[in-house]
Amino acid sequence: MSKGKRRFRLSLSIRQKIIGSFLVVIIFFNFNGALNVYFLNENDIATQENIDVLYPSLGGISEFRLMVLESRMYIINWVNEPKEKQEKEALRRLHIEYPEVRDSLQLLKKDWESEEQKAAMDSVLKSYEIILRNQKKIMNELVEPDDYRNINTKANAQRILENDILTPISKVSNTLNRLYNQKRRESEKTQYEVSDLIAFLQLNNLIFGGIILIGGILWALIFSRNITRPIKYINNVFIKLGLGELPEDAQYKFPNDEIGEMAESADKLVNGLKETSLFAEKIGNGDYQASFKPLSDNDVLGNALIEMRDNLSRVAEEDRRRNWQNEGLANFSDILKVPDVELEQLSDNIISNLVKYVKANQGGLFIVQDTTEEEEPYMILTASYAWDKKKHIDRKVYKGDGLTGQVWVEQEKILINDVPQDYVSITSGLGEANPNSLLIVPLKLNEDVYGVVELASFNEFQDFEVDFVEKVAESIASAIASARIQEQTRLLLSESNERNLEIQTEREKVQNNMEKLRQSEAEIERTKRLYQQQEELLDASSLMIETDPGFKIIEVNQLAQIKLKYDKYEMIGMRLEKIFDSYTQIEEVEQALATGNKWVEFAYLRDRYEKRIRMKVSGTAIFDENDTISKYLFILHDINYIEI
Repeated sequence: MSKGKRRFRLSLSIRQKIIGSFLVVIIFFNFNGALNVYFLNENDIATQENIDVLYPSLGGISEFRLMVLESRMYIINWVNEPKEKQEKEALRRLHIEYPEVRDSLQLLKKDWESEEQKAAMDSVLKSYEIILRNQKKIMNELVEPDDYRNINTKANAQRILENDILTPISKVSNTLNRLYNQKRRESEKTQYEVSDLIAFLQLNNLIFGGIILIGGILWALIFSRNITRPIKYINNVFIKLGLGELPEDAQYKFPNDEIGEMAESADKLVNGLKETSLFAEKIGNGDYQASFKPLSDNDVLGNALIEMRDNLSRVAEEDRRRNWQNEGLANFSDILKVPDVELEQLSDNIISNLVKYVKANQGGLFIVQDTTEEEEPYMILTASYAWDKKKHIDRKVYKGDGLTGQVWVEQEKILINDVPQDYVSITSGLGEANPNSLLIVPLKLNEDVYGVVELASFNEFQDFEVDFVEKVAESIASAIASARIQEQTRLLLSESNERNLEIQTEREKVQNNMEKLRQSEAEIERTKRLYQQQEELLDASSLMIETDPGFKIIEVNQLAQIKLKYDKYEMIGMRLEKIFDSYTQIEEVEQALATGNKWVEFAYLRDRYEKRIRMKVSGTAIFDENDTISKYLFILHDINYIEI
């Protein structure tokens, strides 16, 4: 019989097999019925969940999402379109309708299974209530047309709209879209499950029917042959054994009756002798990993062969490990003896060769940095192999920081075969995976730690591999110490040369800067005199009026006082529109200048006695150091004089 035959054999008579066949058919029918009832019940549960929870939730979230978008549109129009009364009324209604929508969503989310979704909905409702309060502020500030003409009020409303409403509404909309998509996927998943259950029930009924039909036919054929076949096989086995041969395995499946038990015993004897012979042949060929199972606990030959295999394997493994360590130490001795190599290049050579030699998947070399007495000592990752170096390139590891810092403090290795999930991951073209083993060894020389080497692998590090890394670590520490001394010597020499050159360069720069400073002072003085002459000329030839950002006059020159027949202190605080003949025209001036544009136009002004004066008016905004309008300047040129 084949090697995969059952160990436990239940002896049944032919009569018992016939009765058992009918019982099997009955059990099959009952099992199929129970399975149908179970999956139909699961189908009802999934359908009811869609009707009671998922569909109402999708509707509620969609309604709330539409409300959020409408409130965003209405509040933008409230700020920018003061005459849109219909949309303002819609925004007020939305504020009144919100509590009903909120209560509906609060009731629906109680039936949600995901706590994360519940928390997200609570966060959305809380954020949207804050948005509604900020909308209320704008609605209370911008009520009348004069409120929209007030620059400060309008600017404050714009600030609240941009900072406290539009940005949070965008976040709320994104969260609602995510919740809607999650609920939609849950609903689709439930529908797919219902369809799969129905398809499964149909397939299950077909399979059960086919099994019973085909099984009955096969059982009839097998039952007619399972008596004569074992008898022929037993006879053939004993004939060949009598001739000293091992019969070929006929791969028969014997029945569980008295005849089958006899055939199985003969087959077991043949297979046992074959396996014993094959096992002895493998040991002779040096295959010490070959497996063998004795025929029983009292199998003298089989147990003796196993003991011999284990002894030979132990000796061969010890030789292999010893040769592996000696070869590795010799290789690293050559690597560490390379002359005049920089510390960074040396670190790369060390970690790449070490990872490859111990067949790890990832490695990093941390080296202790030179610090002052006031600064706390730290290490940095100077070289890595298959490591996400971006995460560590600017990171300093202090004593006691994580496992790496702990090894530095204790000066003892750490070997972990159950690595925490988020400690480190090994990246390949197929993705990322957590390693199974982590080895961290200090680079120690004469009780001083020069750094730490960290290795990660999918395979557990063996004791002889850990011992090898510890031996290499001492050699690495010695090489790092030598490289650091050489590097410091080169650095001191380079710094000395650079310092002498810097002193000479700085001396020349100081002389050049002194000359440039004298030239700049002379140029500033000439420019100052030119500006002063230009201002005096402009003041003597043109009418000049200055206003604050609200277009109230704050300064006038003497020509303007004479031309408009006002005393200076009568005009201070006066609205600019009082001296313009057309109110529409002054609105145009204010709108143009408030946006930072310049305004040049012919206009009629009225003097103190209501006489019209035609002038060319040039206006511009004056900005302060914060790029904010601090005042407006108007320059007026008399064109003609018309008395009405």
